[in-house]
Amino acid sequence: MSADIAKDSAAEGSSRSSSGNHHNQPQPAPLSRYESQKRRDWNSFGQYLKNLRPPVALSQCNCNHVLDFLRYLDQFGKTKVHLHSCIFFGQPDPPAPCTCPLKQAWGSLDALIGRLRAAYEEHGGSPETNPFGNGAIRVFLREVRECQAKARGILYKKKKKKKKSQIKANVDEVKSSPKQQAS
Repeated sequence: MSADIAKDSAAEGSSRSSSGNHHNQPQPAPLSRYESQKRRDWNSFGQYLKNLRPPVALSQCNCNHVLDFLRYLDQFGKTKVHLHSCIFFGQPDPPAPCTCPLKQAWGSLDALIGRLRAAYEEHGGSPETNPFGNGAIRVFLREVRECQAKARGILYKKKKKKKKSQIKANVDEVKSSPKQQAS
């Protein structure tokens, strides 16, 4: 067994030295998890457009293609979304399995659209023509969120915006209160 370890470490050492001295090219910094996911998502969307009949060029893509892509992704989802006819509709923790479909979770779709929106602009698209920023996409995501929340018995409460007078009062309150010192 120690011979195997020695062979592995020798092989690793030789591969490092041979690749390390190859023209002394600096290696690009590894992509962050977000950047890797964004690249993967962009490539997946591009492949989806190519597989359409007839294929659609990215320059011809519109919000309807994006909506179709989001619906297409549902087949790979892992979130149980109960139908209105299901006895577990509206229950957060159903006591038994059911035949309701699995779909993409709203949060996953929302994050995906954010990454694709950024990738579109990084690839030369203008913010004004960005199909991922279209109002129809926002409406679709809102409907998905509401539908999934009702089906799973989860309530999303919209946060109320504070009025300017309340914000100013809170700031004045913080300024006038004595600072506490750590002992």
